[in-house]
Amino acid sequence: MTLILNIETATKVCSVSVTKDGDELAVKDFHSENFTHSENLNLFIQELFNQLEYTLNDLDAIAVSSGPGSYTGLRIGTSSAKGLCYGLNIPLIAIDSLKSLAARINEEEVDLICPMFDARRMEVYCAIYQKDLSVFQEVEAKVIDETSFLDLLEEHKILFIGPGSEKVQEVINHPNAIFNSEIPVSASGMNQLSYAKFQQESFEDVAYFEPNYLKDFIAGKPKKHF
Repeated sequence: MTLILNIETATKVCSVSVTKDGDELAVKDFHSENFTHSENLNLFIQELFNQLEYTLNDLDAIAVSSGPGSYTGLRIGTSSAKGLCYGLNIPLIAIDSLKSLAARINEEEVDLICPMFDARRMEVYCAIYQKDLSVFQEVEAKVIDETSFLDLLEEHKILFIGPGSEKVQEVINHPNAIFNSEIPVSASGMNQLSYAKFQQESFEDVAYFEPNYLKDFIAGKPKKHF
């Protein structure tokens, strides 16, 4: 038996799930506009285990969303995951945040899946996957305009999903472009991916692992007080 805790904090959704051999035992998702991951994450983990016959000490690994996404969210998720791995002496698994969103799709009528996270203004974090989740185009920060993806759309029917897809829908009008911004970000998308990595023993160095922020964090200028 393999018990894994999955932590997803790459967006405004704070989500955790527990799986046994890849099958979901429990999940908790919470969407906040105020990025309260630091207040909620450890509480959600405890609430999950209160529902189960297992404890944290029964875990075999911790999986964390590795980005891209919110700098603050990824930092909080990674810090919590590392702390648990150190304390429990179990391995850390990193799961690409966009791939875990794509894993929630079971759509036979499309050729490619393009999950997107909002990255301010008309920029998104995105990647393109084939239906078997193999990478078609690597993760990138992409500025969106009316010409974006047109070369691919001429040859492929693409499903755009995630919280960044709404801005793409505003500017891209092509019969091969399908949009669904209702697919929620959730740790549930990590379930099978983390179990597969555990079986492959594809683990991270807990001491040195850093998420893929993709862009440097830019802090706002402090306000002057008189």
